[in-house]
Order: sequence, then structure tokens, then C-alpha cells
Amino acid sequence: MKADLIILDGNVLTMDDEAPRAEAVAVANGKIVAVGSNADIGAWQTPSTRVISARGGTVLPGFVEAHMHLFGGGSQLAHLDLSGVLGFENVAAAVRDYAAKNPETKLLTCKMASYMMLGDGIRLDRHHLDRILPDRPLAFISFDNHTMWGNTFALEKAGLLHGLKLSPGNSVVMGDDGLANGELNEAEAYGPLLVFGGLDRAMLGLTTGGEPDPKPSAAEFAADVRTVKEALKWCAQHGITSIHNMDGNLYTFEILEEIQRDGDLLCRVKVPFHYKNFMKLDDLKKASFMTERYNSEWLSSGLVKMFYDGILDGHTAYMVEGYADQPGFKGEPLFSQKQFNEVAIEADRLGLQIAVHAVGSGAVHSVLNGYEAVARANGPRDRRHRVEHIEVIHPDDLPRIAELGAIASVQPPHPPGVMGIPLEPTLTVVGEDRWEYFYAFRTIKETGAHVVFSSDWPVADLNVMRGVHASMDRTPYLPHLPDQRFSLHEALRGYTVEGAYAEHAEDLKGKLKAGMLADIVVLSADVEAVAKNDIPAIRPLVTICGGRITFEATQ
Repeated sequence: MKADLIILDGNVLTMDDEAPRAEAVAVANGKIVAVGSNADIGAWQTPSTRVISARGGTVLPGFVEAHMHLFGGGSQLAHLDLSGVLGFENVAAAVRDYAAKNPETKLLTCKMASYMMLGDGIRLDRHHLDRILPDRPLAFISFDNHTMWGNTFALEKAGLLHGLKLSPGNSVVMGDDGLANGELNEAEAYGPLLVFGGLDRAMLGLTTGGEPDPKPSAAEFAADVRTVKEALKWCAQHGITSIHNMDGNLYTFEILEEIQRDGDLLCRVKVPFHYKNFMKLDDLKKASFMTERYNSEWLSSGLVKMFYDGILDGHTAYMVEGYADQPGFKGEPLFSQKQFNEVAIEADRLGLQIAVHAVGSGAVHSVLNGYEAVARANGPRDRRHRVEHIEVIHPDDLPRIAELGAIASVQPPHPPGVMGIPLEPTLTVVGEDRWEYFYAFRTIKETGAHVVFSSDWPVADLNVMRGVHASMDRTPYLPHLPDQRFSLHEALRGYTVEGAYAEHAEDLKGKLKAGMLADIVVLSADVEAVAKNDIPAIRPLVTICGGRITFEATQ
């Protein structure tokens, strides 16, 4: 018996119901070969075995980040973070300091902007950005990544100042003066701003589903590889070993293949084919090609991603009933029910899994209708089609997720009131009569549905332990509303077991068990021993993916 690596002295939470706890783990040839006591695992040690002491900290399966945007997240690492920066003077000071330190940046870009960061009832527009910085192109990205704001200089450079004709669900908001007021809702609207700033390749899989045209130069490709390498390092630093990327194209795979050749692929990555509403069914052949070409334990596809709607704060989510602050307006779906059903049936016929962004209750309802149509058309099988986000659900749709064998893919860092997310304008937009069904993650779980957790990075902080805490720390918006909190172990399962289940990989990952892939994270403390509010401070000390150490904290 010989191990390449052993972990001793841990509070090992295996996520395996048959043997839930242990002290130590042994790894050989990229797989877990034994889980047990220190004495049991010590027998696997040889002079060449790497020995890691967990020093009483929790040892878990590597985290599965089930919904994120790798390329886009990497591209935003260098942007100014406006999380928690409120009030005009504070925002202006932060932006001007950032501008002074980045004199050559073509488009100064600031992320995590709140819609009302300047105060209650004051919605950002280009005039505010002009007051901050009038003579250089400046853009803010909302914390949900569905809205951007540009100053006048940036809007002029991007050709947006006089508006732009767009498809439903996208808008350049116009002011009373006949000019764009600076708010750009959804990717089609802010796409020209990204192109101007040279940030568009990181968003191509999201905004167009297509490939870069023209093809990036060698220098541009090398820069993109560096961006994604930094993103992978950031993921490994947070204990992440598997990624479900929620945008993608062949170019994304080209970048990841180059990184793999360099020996720097630190996480397993699933990349979807992104089907947009202007595409034809024949385009799904590309999804099949991606699936056939990339089917390893490290790089895989097999997934079709779609957007059915937008977001609540921008009034681009699609609702069963009208918005509380705009009665009668339901938002505009990005697909008709007929078109969505046709795409879903064909994708499913090809054996592909489907994941659909559905924020509003109308979008969730329509996606579930589509999954019902799939089952009728193609017969029974273990599909695990996914509904992404589910921020508002109609009560009639609550049991349908489990009934259809679908997966609720949700984000604990997203609800207003957690992790610094402001309550407004979202609570007003949704309306008090729907708060019971607003981010109703536990209510969905109690129907028997599989609920998988993620961050949607860069929309929210990638830090898994902050996400775990957020899922445990939900405060009802009114005392009589249902408690949506998860227990510690339920939250940890959401980032491990459920993530593996969501990709049909529960026999390979998500548990610490002999024969499983050696994807492991060693934490800096015992998560069961610390106070709940101390959980966000826990950090990974070591991340292991495929038996290889991909991150190790400096002591």
C-alpha cells in the first residue's frame, strides 16, 4: 500500500452517508484510495508520500462551483470593486483614485455597483458619472452584471449616446433630453461599450454565443490565456475543484486546452454551448460537436445554456404577474414558449443537458412548461435539466421542479440583505405579496427538489465559506414569512454532493470515498466548532484536484 499524499489530523466530513466522518484521507494516482483513522491512513505512508496535517481543521470534498463565468470573472479581477461603497462623495473618491492609478486604461471599469448606491430613490445615470469623471471613458457594472452605466464620454465613444435599436429584453434607457441616460440593460445594450473597452472576448459566450470575429491575434490569445489562468488560481484559492461555466464557446475551450498543455489547469471545467434566441435548431449541432470533442474528467461540455429573461432590478425579468412598482408590466421573455419548447426538445433528443437562466416567476413557469414538453416528446430518462436562479417562483410551480426531476440551481449570496446586497430597489420591485416566494430556496428544497449552490461569480463573491454562511443566515423580510435558512451540513452538501449530482458525476466527485476523484479541500478551522458568524473567516489551507495540490496557503 503506497499513497502519493495523505491528510491526517482532520475533521473529515466525507459527505458520504455510509461513513460520514473520518480523521484522514489517502490519495494515489489521482484517486482517493482510503478514508479512515490516522492509524488506518498512516499505513499508506512511504518515504516519498506527501503528508499534510489538517491540524484539526475540516476536510471536505473539493467545492463544485455550479454556476459561474470564468473568463468574465477573470477579466474583472483588476476592476475597481465598489462593494459597499455608498454615497456620491465616497464613490467619487474611490473612482478618481482608481483613475489616477490607471492612466493608460482605455475604459475605466468599476464592478459591483448598486442601483441606488447614491441614496434611496436616486438611480444612477450618466450625469452622476460625468460629475465623477467627465474627461475619460468610465463605466460601472451592476452587482448582478446585467446592467452597465456609462458616462457621456464612454457612451459617445461606443456609439450609444443617441440610443440603439435592440431586441426585446434589452434597452438603452433614454432620458428626457432625447439622449441615453447612461443605463444599459442587458448584454446586447452594453455590448458596444465592452467592444470599445476591449472587454468583449471575455463576454462572447455570454452575449452572442459565438466565436471571436476576427480571430484574436497571438498576442490577444496569450492575454486571454493569462486572464483565465488568473481566474483559475482565484478558484483554487477558494477550494474550488470543479466549475460549471455558464457561458462558453469553442474559443473558451481553446484557451483551456492551452492552459492544460501548460500544466496550469487547476480545476475541472464544464463549458456549455450558449444557445441564443436568434439561433436556429441546426445550431445545436455545435453543442453536439463540443460534447463529442470534450468529454474528459477535466474538460467537458454536454450542456446547453439559455437565457429566458433578465433581472428584477432592471425590470427585464419575466413575471407571471406585473411588477409591484410597474403594475401591468410583466417584462419581456427572450423566448416564446413555442420556440423554447422546440429548442429544449431537440437539445434533449440529442442527449444534452439544459440549463436556463430564469429569474422571474414567468420565466420559471415557462421553463418548467418546456421541460414538461420535453418529457412528453422524448419519453422518460434521467435528465436533470436545470433552472438557474429562481429568484421569484409562483406557488403553483413549487412542486413541479421535483416532479420533473429538474434541478434548482441557486445562489446563496444573491438575496437582498445578505453579504451586503441592499434591500432596495429589489423588495419594492417584487412587492410584499410575493416575498414569500422570493429566493425561496428552502421552500423549494422541502418539495424534494435537488438544490445546488453557487456564486454566479463575478456577480457575487466567489468565497464559498461566505456563501455557506449566507445560506445559514437569511433573515425573513417579515416575521411571518417562511424561514429559508439551511443548516451547515445542508449548505456544505449544496457546494459538494449536489454540485456533483447536477453534472451526473455523483459517482466521481462530491464525496470523500475510496475510488472517487481526489478533489479535496482542507480548511483553516473546524466548521462545526466555530460560531456561525465566524464561518466567513474560514479559508482553504490546501486545495487538491486530481491528487495534485493546486493551492497551498503560506503559513
